[in-house]
Amino acid sequence: MLQAKFSIKETQARFLSNYKAYGFKDKSSMLRTAIEHFKKEMELERLKQSADLYSEIYSEDDDLKELTETALTGWPE
Repeated sequence: MLQAKFSIKETQARFLSNYKAYGFKDKSSMLRTAIEHFKKEMELERLKQSADLYSEIYSEDDDLKELTETALTGWPE
């Protein structure tokens, strides 16, 4: 596993010091879990933004709507 050096605020250090209260074996595992959670949240946000953009483009593009309807012709309901 890689190691990194970084700075945190005193309140964040106190929070990390309570790692056992949150069910973690050490500060590092707590921090890794927090980073993974944040990463997933960021990925989900990007996915939502992408879906919103595609929805906006689709709602404004009559040719695309027609193409979609044509492609659906013959598909079971």
